[in-house]
Amino acid sequence: MKIVRQIAPDMRQALRAVREQLGADAVILSSRRTSGGVEITAAIDFDAEQLEATEPARPIPDADRSGFEALAASAGAAPAAQTAAAPVSDATSEELRALRRMLETQLAHLAWNDLTRRTPVHTELLRELTEIGLSQDLAARTVAQLPSTADLAQARRFAISAFAQQVVVTGDRWLENGGRIALVGPTGVGKTTLIAKLAVRWVLRHGPRDLALISADSVRIGAAEQMRALGRLLGAPVFAIDDMQELPEALARVAGKRLVLVDTPGSSQRDAQLAERLAALAAAGPQLETALVLAASTQAGAIEETVRRFAPANVTSCLLTKLDEAASLGGLLSVAVKERLPLAYVSEGQRVPEDLRPARALELVSHAFQLARTTGAAADEDLLARRFGEVAHALA
Repeated sequence: MKIVRQIAPDMRQALRAVREQLGADAVILSSRRTSGGVEITAAIDFDAEQLEATEPARPIPDADRSGFEALAASAGAAPAAQTAAAPVSDATSEELRALRRMLETQLAHLAWNDLTRRTPVHTELLRELTEIGLSQDLAARTVAQLPSTADLAQARRFAISAFAQQVVVTGDRWLENGGRIALVGPTGVGKTTLIAKLAVRWVLRHGPRDLALISADSVRIGAAEQMRALGRLLGAPVFAIDDMQELPEALARVAGKRLVLVDTPGSSQRDAQLAERLAALAAAGPQLETALVLAASTQAGAIEETVRRFAPANVTSCLLTKLDEAASLGGLLSVAVKERLPLAYVSEGQRVPEDLRPARALELVSHAFQLARTTGAAADEDLLARRFGEVAHALA
């Protein structure tokens, strides 16, 4: 085994020197910054038999690549074809994996620190996008579009505008044109309250003549009676069904109405009967639109699972509730963009019908930034290096 230590003014020159001395099969053992630039320790023939049986050596990238490209390639290069070798112990394999993770972490930190030095506006914007809860891929994609001459204020405005353009909204079409809408979602997100707000808004704008309500919630005690009370208050007919299979018949009875709102049972994502109810809802007819109700106070991971679980209902739009209780909005908006789920309405209080408005993309993204400042959200350097170190070359 041959080990060399190379010091150079920057990473690119150090990698070129190591490649010239040891060849493309050299393994990077460590790297660090020094007063004279960068120091790399590399080796050739590094326990070759064991290494081939577990983790293949990473080749040193071509010298004509940029520093970030070289770091990314050395951190994530695809393994080459491996030759047969004697098996090694589990302990040795685990040690090699730990060594690889350690080196990848070091390289990610090195790439992130280099990006911070060369493009401080990019890194500060990545920090802010992480603090609002934006997903890693969306944050990186947004910053990659940033003009190179922008200062921080311009970069922030650009990021808000660029991300808002990816958030799809439906406008106020339900209250303008009507439709047949079934609201679905987890228990306690406010589906019935949303129906009340939409129904009252419709009556104030068009009158009760073309409005009908359907209660398909036979699970919650008093749900049907609550809808009947709303119908009596507004002067609109209410139909209650005990099973989702009865929904097509109920929809046929209100065929002449312009706006039909369907209240469905709240369901846990892991409810054993959820799939059956969603399948029946999807088969209720092509004119029925299914809208998913999500609480903005829910964590992004739970929201992503909810969207996936309710997908069999052919969800076409989304309504956000409890915006006033949310500590972060970036995760929710990231899921909406990723799943291409249009946002219809936003609710942020219990008042009927005042606390309801059509979703507006720019307003929601701006509110996400404001929430991060209000709550004091912060992203530490270790998190940022792990998230963006491997893609730093693309952002430089």
